[in-house]
Amino acid sequence: MAVSHTQHRDFLVEIGTEELPPKSLHALVQAFADGIERGLNSVGIGFEKVEKFATPRRLAVRVSKVAIEQPPQEIRRLGPAIGSSYDASGQPTKAALGFSASCGVSIGELTQADGPKGKVLAYTATRPGESTAALLPAIVSASLKELPIAKRMRWGAGDAEFVRPVHWVVMLFGNDIVEAEILGIASGSTSRGHRFHAPDAISIPSPAAYEAVLRDQGKVLVDLGERRERIRNGVERAAMAVGGIAVVGDALLDEVCALVEWPVPIAGQFEARFLSLPAEVLVAVMQDHQRYFPVRDGQGSLLPWFIAVANIESQAPEKVRAGNERVIRPRLADAAFFWETDRKALLQEKRDGLKTVTFQHGLGSLFDKSERVKRLAALIAAKTGSDPQLAARAAELCKCDLLSLMVGEFPELQGTMGQYYARLDGETEEVARAVAEHYLPRFAGDALPASQAGMAVAIADRIDTITGIFAIGQKPSGTRDPFGLRRAALGVLRLLIEKRLDLDLLQLIDQAADSLPAAGEGEWRAGVYDYIMERLRAYYLEEGSSEAITAEMFDAVLANRPGSPLDFDARIRALQQFLRLDDAPSLAAANKRIANILRKADGSATGVVSSELLTEPAERALFEQVMAMERVTAPLVGRREYTPALSKLAGLRAPVDGFFDSVMVMADDKAVRENRLALLARLRKLFLHVADLSRLPG
Repeated sequence: MAVSHTQHRDFLVEIGTEELPPKSLHALVQAFADGIERGLNSVGIGFEKVEKFATPRRLAVRVSKVAIEQPPQEIRRLGPAIGSSYDASGQPTKAALGFSASCGVSIGELTQADGPKGKVLAYTATRPGESTAALLPAIVSASLKELPIAKRMRWGAGDAEFVRPVHWVVMLFGNDIVEAEILGIASGSTSRGHRFHAPDAISIPSPAAYEAVLRDQGKVLVDLGERRERIRNGVERAAMAVGGIAVVGDALLDEVCALVEWPVPIAGQFEARFLSLPAEVLVAVMQDHQRYFPVRDGQGSLLPWFIAVANIESQAPEKVRAGNERVIRPRLADAAFFWETDRKALLQEKRDGLKTVTFQHGLGSLFDKSERVKRLAALIAAKTGSDPQLAARAAELCKCDLLSLMVGEFPELQGTMGQYYARLDGETEEVARAVAEHYLPRFAGDALPASQAGMAVAIADRIDTITGIFAIGQKPSGTRDPFGLRRAALGVLRLLIEKRLDLDLLQLIDQAADSLPAAGEGEWRAGVYDYIMERLRAYYLEEGSSEAITAEMFDAVLANRPGSPLDFDARIRALQQFLRLDDAPSLAAANKRIANILRKADGSATGVVSSELLTEPAERALFEQVMAMERVTAPLVGRREYTPALSKLAGLRAPVDGFFDSVMVMADDKAVRENRLALLARLRKLFLHVADLSRLPG
């Protein structure tokens, strides 16, 4: 919001806490900044820029050039209707007098204004805006209250609740302290530096000096971007110093950035014998469990080095290095033990153990699920032209590694370890890859399975889960999705559309449902289709998968309830092309008009047209064009060549316009009227083979 006043100051608020959850830090500070900005806008206070700062022990927001007061505030109140404000002699009624008294003015100072149902008494006035300093505490408190905190905690004897206990609050407006109590703490100008390097109180003289003071006096880098880049550069330099290249992923970089205030990268080493473990195991130990950055050589192979990021500038860095090496060694030794122990038995031998692991109450064990997935994956493979036996074998093994020691310790390696163990057991490469790939895609934008068996098992596994959860009445509600069904549905859709797999969802749902224990019939089966289609809506409208596709276009195609998402995609792409034609808006409007006419006729139109009853030249011309288009478009629609089909149908604009210009559909003669309705029904059906154009704006 642009500053509208010549007088302004900078504003700074810092909430000092105990160590904040690292994976939530970025979201918390972003929400804090957004809340402050929203609060200032809501009271009309101008400002120039909002900046956010965060470390493991603080959330801070600085707003530059904040106006020192609100602009004048216009007050406007509406009172009783004019008709009830004065009696027959023109004297004000009790209602009018009561309204004027509540406004603090005489009846003569009121005006008239337009109300919802006519003229009413009105009071308007202008009062000076409040000072910004007086409004800031409420803005800060409201923003903190709205932070996305799953579970708030209390501390001490007070009633304040926050994600972590709060120890200090800085609130400065210019050089002045904004006096307030925030989360049970009196605000001031005193912050704190690094827990070890500068634990004493540090005075912040002004908002502009915030970063420099904490950096120079407190050994704290409060700027997330600056700290992140210092970590990246330091880690890369440390890796180069040992002859390698650091593996710097964004997620790990963000998490480490949220763990340290004064980052100091240090290279550490582990025994080369551990390099015989799968690379994914080493990376899981280093990245996921120790928050270390792995190091690779120029060919991409892991080196026996890692880069740790300390939160202290030690006078004895070799001790810090030794400490990190001492921590990672037993983790790698455990991984080596798990690897060796797991390999003593075949992956298949763990399958019986799945019978003791419940998948979900009412849906049996993991063994039961794998059996259902096996049957469905084989059917999918047969329909898509791949090998059903390979898909079935992959489905048999796909959950077995969940009982391995390695996955028990490193759950993020599920599928990956199954692939390694399947290869070592002599399974085919297709089956081994499918065991890992059936978890893909794990998240939005993730890779899809490359193997045919992997695709079949991935689809079968997700369809079984979605259908099963609906069958036991546990479908998602609101924002709650404990079984990850939204992600599973989107995964199915991406596989079917992006891998060009022409499968009928309704058939898949029925086949999956028929294998469930006592699933039975019911409306819930249609509910599964509807649920997946809503995720398809998100795929087009929210996920950025397509441009220029609107909700109306989606609903126009969905009206036909296509079974195959691939078919749905072909229809909506054709509709997208059709709407770029000059004739499209007119035909969309005509379809809407036709749908309304047929709806008012109670759907009695049969589509059977008697040529003898076509008395007007325009209706005869339209009938001839409709019959011609039926012959031309039927084979195109049969081959799903929807784009050329709609292009042909665009040629109907002239006869359709001519019909509506010169023909009275609702003729007095019942036979003529019904014949014309039948003609419109037949015309509408031509377009319905692709989409319901009446749902488009026009």
